Amino acid sequence: MWGTVWSLADQLGVVARSPTELAEALARDPRRTVIVLPDLHEAKVAELVLDLARVGHTRLIVESRTTSDAYQCLAGSGCAELDLDLEQWRDQERFQHWQASLSEETRGTAASEQGEDVELSDAVAVCQANAWTVTAAYEKDQGGEHGGLRAAWLRAGQALCREPAPESRALILLSALGDGADPRYAPALKELADAAAWGLEWSRVRGDMTPPWPGPVTALATGRGPLAGYLLMAGSSSVRTVRSADATARGRVALSWDRPMAMAASAEGTVLCLDGYGHLQLESTWAVRPESSGIAGLLDDSPTSAQRLADMLRGQRGTSLAYAEGVDLGTVAVGDGTGAVRAFGDITDSVSLHEGPVTALAALSLPIGDEGAMTPLVYSGGQDGTVRVWAPGSKPMDGTLMRRSCPVVAMDAAWTASGPTAVVAWADGLVEWINWETGKQQTFRPGPPVRAVALEPGGRVFIGMDEALTCLVLRQ
Repeated sequence: MWGTVWSLADQLGVVARSPTELAEALARDPRRTVIVLPDLHEAKVAELVLDLARVGHTRLIVESRTTSDAYQCLAGSGCAELDLDLEQWRDQERFQHWQASLSEETRGTAASEQGEDVELSDAVAVCQANAWTVTAAYEKDQGGEHGGLRAAWLRAGQALCREPAPESRALILLSALGDGADPRYAPALKELADAAAWGLEWSRVRGDMTPPWPGPVTALATGRGPLAGYLLMAGSSSVRTVRSADATARGRVALSWDRPMAMAASAEGTVLCLDGYGHLQLESTWAVRPESSGIAGLLDDSPTSAQRLADMLRGQRGTSLAYAEGVDLGTVAVGDGTGAVRAFGDITDSVSLHEGPVTALAALSLPIGDEGAMTPLVYSGGQDGTVRVWAPGSKPMDGTLMRRSCPVVAMDAAWTASGPTAVVAWADGLVEWINWETGKQQTFRPGPPVRAVALEPGGRVFIGMDEALTCLVLRQ
């Protein structure tokens, strides 16, 4: 059943690790969907069919033999049944012609693949074997954990089944492997993954103890100013800081609002958040006031940059958020449900960029001339599956930078050693790294749904999920 769920999720452009997640993904997607499942045998997959059939705008066409467990499960469920044993639905001549077209070699290859024997406690072997065969074997062997290998495979299985290269599978499996797994697995997977485009710096998954898993992620941001070198992680009701080098915890601040869904850090350490209702909130726990001395310092009661920014943003609501440093306040970009992006701070402007909600924003400061002037550059991702770029104060660039058939779910951008770079996460689980100056692109699929991404100027890419936080670096 797991293989069926992952295959359907791939075709529908979503990430789903279970029948429940697949049904929820279909329920959120307003498009009318028709799913065809030929030659269905297993009762578990038939139960999946019944779960999906409860989604109002989804229709399923299922082929099953009357002697199968699947048919017994579906019989009497209220579905319409077409009996192909009746003569009016049979074309014996066409069936015989199709059967004769199948060569013995084709039948033998299919049989050998189905009968492939894989050592499920060998980390390298499962990466080199047929991924669907490994999935079926792990599903059948429910009593054996295989030193943590089975749990890691099922956590990242949709990506593992989609990725054909053993070295890339090894990287995915390594990133999903908890620190409670058999200690022999990580070195073996690292050696196989050395040929992959990405290198794994570290990964923390649910249940890890050294250091502890920092919790589920709803938003990520790289720290600036007093938070430089740290990664900000938003959860259900708090913001946590961890060292970006190794995920060691530094601190945690409880929030007075719930479910932060977007986050950015300003130059002096103020953290900007969008709460679950879209209200823009500021957290100043880590903010530092510019130093001043003497009587002037004692008498200086002028508002700080954070206070001025808070006054400007008071009452604003949105669906996405980004911040770019500037000569004074910097620029805060806020996207909304209509497809518009508004800029506040050093530059005030607005523009419509998408058809439907803005789902993710990222921003860079672009140097202008030799006098230290800067202008913000905003990258915008939408529910419409496009990424666009806009410099507040100017017209948006014509056309799109990227376009796919699924929504953008998260973005970040930074100036790296190779120039302006962005990371884009999509609803189907794909994470893309793009250098706009060189045109180089690289992708990674962690397996679980991606909730947030962040990018450091040093090149580290952070991927936040419900049960894992992963740090990757692109190999030069």
